[in-house]
Amino acid sequence: MKMKAVVMYGPNNIRYEDVEKPTCPEGGFLLKIKAVGLCGSDIRNLLTDSRKGKYPHIYGHEQVGIIEEIDKNVTGFKVGDRVYVYAGDPCMECEFCLKGQTQNCMNPGDYLERQGGFADYIGVLKTQLRGSVHRIPEGVDMELATLAEPLSSVYSCLENVNISIGDTVVILGAGPIGCFHAQLAKLRGAFKIIMTDINDTRLDLARQFGVDYAINSKKEDAVDAVKKLTCGRGADKVISANPTVEGQAQCIYMLKKGGTGVFFGGVQKGKTAEIDTNYIHYNNIWLFGQYGASLDQVKKAFDLAISPLFPTRKFITHIMPLSQIKEAIKLTQTGEAIKVVLIP
Repeated sequence: MKMKAVVMYGPNNIRYEDVEKPTCPEGGFLLKIKAVGLCGSDIRNLLTDSRKGKYPHIYGHEQVGIIEEIDKNVTGFKVGDRVYVYAGDPCMECEFCLKGQTQNCMNPGDYLERQGGFADYIGVLKTQLRGSVHRIPEGVDMELATLAEPLSSVYSCLENVNISIGDTVVILGAGPIGCFHAQLAKLRGAFKIIMTDINDTRLDLARQFGVDYAINSKKEDAVDAVKKLTCGRGADKVISANPTVEGQAQCIYMLKKGGTGVFFGGVQKGKTAEIDTNYIHYNNIWLFGQYGASLDQVKKAFDLAISPLFPTRKFITHIMPLSQIKEAIKLTQTGEAIKVVLIP
């Protein structure tokens, strides 16, 4: 049988076309995808030679849907269940998994090598049933649950560096992830949120998510502006939530003495940041690398995404057919869209 999918044939060569429908995996289930989020990493992967010539491929990892077929040996789920499927599947046996640090698993499944969620259907593996699948309660719009995946990394970051009452937080990057950081930092009690970007449209949109001060770093020196807004002291925490080494290098100079900087956004492979390590040393600065989330944090982020405590719906500025993914990419790149959800 056939299904529709967005298939990548090379850099910026994507086609919405018929492909073979996957079969139900042994020990897993077949998911009818009802909605899938468009992630910044998806865009980067689709527009570059992300697979080094290994095409065709179907990306997408922020999917929710309804179980259409299930292996007879699966317990705990049934046909008709509405679920959110987190992309990762840690081994649950290595040193890190046993410590609860599943984001650092030594033997994880590679979701980037499997068929992704930009399609009508996806096979959910037995290994993903060990904590990566969560039921969506009746009455909750499925589109909201697509934000659980990107929110999980943000939730993990802010919990790990303990954003708390009274903090001044700087976020470099006003994309969807930067806006998640701002909103969640406010919920955790941060008093002052400062955001930098080079796109005024993005900065204007970000103000609705708890941003107190917006700085266009093309028009003014962002480090000087942060220092002025903090009476020369610097911020408690600075999060580089953009894909540039320049942002990583810049963030340390926005910190107060003893402050914490976070490298959140992945950068192009092979690029390195030039950092004054003496400045870090003599100012007692802490640097933190953030990638992924533990399965415990994934569950907490999912609960938050579908909760009235978090304004999830405000982040979803566009809901579009999967067939219009090229237009969705453009809207995201220009800053007109914060978060696009695609409907197969």
